[in-house]
Amino acid sequence: ARAFLSKLGDLQQTQIFAKIENIEGLTHFDEILQEADGIILSRGNLGVDLPPEKVFLFQKAAIFKCNMACKPAVITRVVDSMTDNLRPTRAEATDVANAVLDGCDAILLGAETLRGQYPVETISIVGKICAEAEKVFNQALYFKKTVKFVGEPMTHLESIASSAVRAAIKVKASVIVVFTSTGRAARLIAKYRPTMPIISVVIPRLKTNQIRWSFTGAFEARQSFIVRGLFPMLADPRHPADSTSATNETVLKVALDHGKASGIVKPHDRVVVFQKVGDASVVKIIELED
Repeated sequence: ARAFLSKLGDLQQTQIFAKIENIEGLTHFDEILQEADGIILSRGNLGVDLPPEKVFLFQKAAIFKCNMACKPAVITRVVDSMTDNLRPTRAEATDVANAVLDGCDAILLGAETLRGQYPVETISIVGKICAEAEKVFNQALYFKKTVKFVGEPMTHLESIASSAVRAAIKVKASVIVVFTSTGRAARLIAKYRPTMPIISVVIPRLKTNQIRWSFTGAFEARQSFIVRGLFPMLADPRHPADSTSATNETVLKVALDHGKASGIVKPHDRVVVFQKVGDASVVKIIELED
């Protein structure tokens, strides 16, 4: 699939999500996860191939593996009854909440919004359930499990990312701001599921193939929307990729203004900033003024 997309120009940056829907997919899940950019768990089809009492076990195991691999996990078939009804069943509402507590990144709606009678209400209700579930997500336990799974020694970037999340929680920061070019640093921070939003500031890079110039960054920013807790924004391309301290401060101000406009950041809030200055990765804590 990647070889085919690479022949189609800009589509080579398209991410590939593997849909797991049968026993063969389960058997080769680890190999598929390694190659794919994300996983879609087709629970409707899996419910045909697997005994009903086994589906939830696979869901929990698969989502955990996706979380540890830092790849998005998407689940399907959550509120089928809302195709014809205004409210989900209690079992469906609980199912949505449990998917969030399991660690999934996104929920894919199908017939409910494709041909259902209440598409807007469906999105609103599912969104409200997800928001409530996120409020009771046990981040402390999840953080410990993730650190234990990663083991020691950590990579340099993973160590800084986990430290940024720990610092943000300790100081009760309202947001984490991450400067990145590829989105990898922001995804690593999101892997530890901080309780506050992450603003991923993607710094565009200028590239050339000796025929034309182009900026990278737009794809990386848009693709970050699938990651739980990430709110991407594209920085001004006039700022160099090899940022100086002054440049970072300028971009940071733009990011904080964006956060204020979105209602994420308020005066006197603390903000944790993850950035690269030269060859060093830096985590700093700032307190906003009026």
